[in-house]
Order: sequence, then C-alpha cells, then structure tokens
Amino acid sequence: MNPMVRAAVLLMIAALTFYSVGVWSERVSGRLKWWHLSFFWLGFVCDTVGTDLMWRLAGAFRPTFHGATGAAALILMLLHASWATLVLLRRDERAIMTFHRISVVVWAIWLVPFVTGILLG
Repeated sequence: MNPMVRAAVLLMIAALTFYSVGVWSERVSGRLKWWHLSFFWLGFVCDTVGTDLMWRLAGAFRPTFHGATGAAALILMLLHASWATLVLLRRDERAIMTFHRISVVVWAIWLVPFVTGILLG
C-alpha cells in the first residue's frame, strides 16, 4: 500500500475514534466537558489532514457525492468544535447540558462521507 494512502487511512480512523469518543462520552455524561472538546478538535485535525492527503492523492477536489459530503462534514466539524469552545468559555450551563443533541447530529452527518469513503476505497 502506498505510504500516503496508509497515512490517510490511519488519520481517518483516528478521526473516527477521537470524534466518536468525544461525542458519545458527552452524550452518556449529559454534560459537555473540556476533555470532550479536546476530542472534537483532535477528530477535526485528523480528518482535515487525512482529507488533505486524500485530495493530494486524487489530484484535486472532485465534485462527487463523497467529495461534497466530505467537505460539508469538515465544515460542520469545525463549526461544532468552535461552538463547543464558546459554550464552555461562556460557562452557559443550559447549553453545556444540551449540547450533546447537536453533537450526535453532526457525528451522524460526518459518518456519511466516512462510510462512502470506505465503500469507494
């Protein structure tokens, strides 16, 4: 296997792991915590770097279903982690207790390009 492909695949698996641990731990605890936020950001960074490697291998961004949902998922992950950061910095107790509702939706949307990537790969 090409080393760049191997690195991209490992980064995407790391993104899945970090993001899933962050989202589902938050869901189970029912309260957004700083360590959840760190897992959101770790998942986002791994996904961004892995996606960049995949785009380099492909030669460019391709306007396919997988490409479009992947780009949308990255944007949603960035917005999600940024919003979680603001919620924690503001110490908004109501938002801290209900943030998991958004997290699970973003995670589910993120799974679409992850799964299509597996099927296409």
